[in-house]
Amino acid sequence: MPGLYRVGIDIGGTFTDATLINEVSGRTSICKVPSTPASPEKGFLDALTQILKDAGASTGQLRYVVHSTTVATNAIIQGKTAEAAFITTEGFSDMLEIALQIRPSLYDLMFEKPQPLIPRNRCYGVTERLDSNGLVLTPLDEDSVSKVVDYLKAEKISSVAICLLHSYANPSHEKKISSILKSLLPGVLITTSSDIAPEMKEYLRASTTVVNACIAPFVSEYLSGIEQTLRAEGVDAELLVMQSSGGVYTFDAAMEKPVFMVESGPASGVIAASHIGNILGHENIISLDMGGTTAKTGLILDGTPQVTKDYEVGGQAGAIHGAGKGSGYPIRTPVIDLVEIGAGGGSIAWVDSGGALRVGPGSAGADPGPACYGAGGTKPTVTDANLVLGRLNPDYFLGGSMPLDTELAKNAIYEECARPLDLDILEAANGIVEIANLAMVNAMRLISVRRGYDPRDFVMIAFGGAGPVHANRLAIEMGIPVTIIPRSPGIASATGLLTSDLKFEFSTTDICLSHLLTIDKLTNDFHLLEGRGRRALEREGVDYSDMDFEWVVDMRYSGQSFELTVPVTDRKLSKSTITKLVNNFHDLHQNTYGFKSIHEELEMVRFTVIATGFIPKPPTGNVHDNEKSPANNTRANRSVYFGEINSVIECEILNRYTLSEGSIISGPCIIEEFDSTTVVHPNWQALVDNQGNLALTLIK
Repeated sequence: MPGLYRVGIDIGGTFTDATLINEVSGRTSICKVPSTPASPEKGFLDALTQILKDAGASTGQLRYVVHSTTVATNAIIQGKTAEAAFITTEGFSDMLEIALQIRPSLYDLMFEKPQPLIPRNRCYGVTERLDSNGLVLTPLDEDSVSKVVDYLKAEKISSVAICLLHSYANPSHEKKISSILKSLLPGVLITTSSDIAPEMKEYLRASTTVVNACIAPFVSEYLSGIEQTLRAEGVDAELLVMQSSGGVYTFDAAMEKPVFMVESGPASGVIAASHIGNILGHENIISLDMGGTTAKTGLILDGTPQVTKDYEVGGQAGAIHGAGKGSGYPIRTPVIDLVEIGAGGGSIAWVDSGGALRVGPGSAGADPGPACYGAGGTKPTVTDANLVLGRLNPDYFLGGSMPLDTELAKNAIYEECARPLDLDILEAANGIVEIANLAMVNAMRLISVRRGYDPRDFVMIAFGGAGPVHANRLAIEMGIPVTIIPRSPGIASATGLLTSDLKFEFSTTDICLSHLLTIDKLTNDFHLLEGRGRRALEREGVDYSDMDFEWVVDMRYSGQSFELTVPVTDRKLSKSTITKLVNNFHDLHQNTYGFKSIHEELEMVRFTVIATGFIPKPPTGNVHDNEKSPANNTRANRSVYFGEINSVIECEILNRYTLSEGSIISGPCIIEEFDSTTVVHPNWQALVDNQGNLALTLIK
């Protein structure tokens, strides 16, 4: 039956995960295969082949293939960017070198700012000039463009970024330059700032444009290679990629605008947590996604993942929360607001020159992986520590398909950590886990407490292969009352891909004082933007009944440098609409910064329409094929070390697939499944809900 299945494939640093859902029955298959960092498309195809085989499905039965990947970010981190050039207004060719003149650590005298992705000798100025309203001061000199083309030919450029002064207000000069380049440089990819980030602040706009131009050839080659292989194998499905904002877009759109997918992988996890929370009726959620390489935490308020445009790629921490700002390349595209740290199962433990035990940010990755994998790794990792502490079953890792070697883990911890610090192996292993936990607690505080939210008012949803191992301990430290462990948490990000919708964003920058804004102007701006969104969705075959449009306005007090985003809740625009926007801005400013100034003039800076095309969601609550796996069907015991009581306890080991709805399991205990392990600490319990999720709560 054609169009019977949809599959989500998420490439992580250690494993590539896949979820296949039968759209009719809701039956789900999952699989994990080792990632192939040198050739990530191989891991993608390995996962697809394996999961189709497990489910007895064929390529011709696929309706949707949804993909999330870190290839865009990795291209920058690993320096695999294109030979690109930058074209700007004459006199502004030093823009990328000057950047923002900030540093991530104020007193770090040794800090060196990142080198521009495009060196100064490939930055060119052309004769033209617009004013801030988009009026032409100096017409575009096409001869100056022709001279640049000669240089580009000599440099054998494969991609060009164009960012002219004030082009957000009038894109005509950028479009003309793009047209000239396309006619004279066939095959060269062209990125214009007015298309990628049509807003003020020339460096931020330029940086976004440059990032897109530098990764476009690499991402295009990667995605087109996957597409060609899939089509050759008989896959006629819709091919989609997760965006950083939590929506999906087509392979073609991703190849043209890859800057919108730089945080593709982490975003899918937050979307998964939001979907689970909506099903269970939890609106305020802290998500924890701990995989093999990193741990990511995000915030979901009122059922909606928080989105930011204050983001850096290739820096220390991604989303900018003070620390780390200025260490990477800023982009002005919507990104789910999360904090990502180098604390995954594969994070390497080491002793620094001062004799302190450290964990991460280095990772053993997929090759060779942790020492216990027996693939040649000799460095101790968080996974090795959990194995030594008794929290992981060496005979049931990945359902028993990947046995672990406890002795190799002990030897690695002893040689690299225990012996240098004069600790026994259990103490060193517990230290490794607790240091990783502390890093994750700090990240969770960054996304909650620093935002002015009390984590005790939130539910935690923990997933990723390593998330459920650490979640209970993190909940204890954060005071979070309820922690949800979804079914098959190790592949939750891949499952989250299948719950996302098509999403496009269109905006226009037009600064106007709030008291001068007219309803006619507001109506005209939003209707024009919504029309662009509707046409984009129509091109993707979305029915009108499945379209939704969200209107938002970026506002600020007059003279401020940064804006707050205020949604337009009243679609029947009237004078009261502007009044509501002003009042809502004051309230939002109060909540964000702790004060408001109701007598200050307000400026409307940017008008945005977010166009969403709803994709039918697959059924939920059905049994996973992997839940029929026979391992651990009988109850067993294992000695497990718990740091909070500094003791080894004989714990009951349970097979999650044998637990029935309503079951209450008191800790300490270990609950195992194919793709993850849940550790329930002393004085805590796990309740199995009607969706098969585990809810961890304190025993009262």
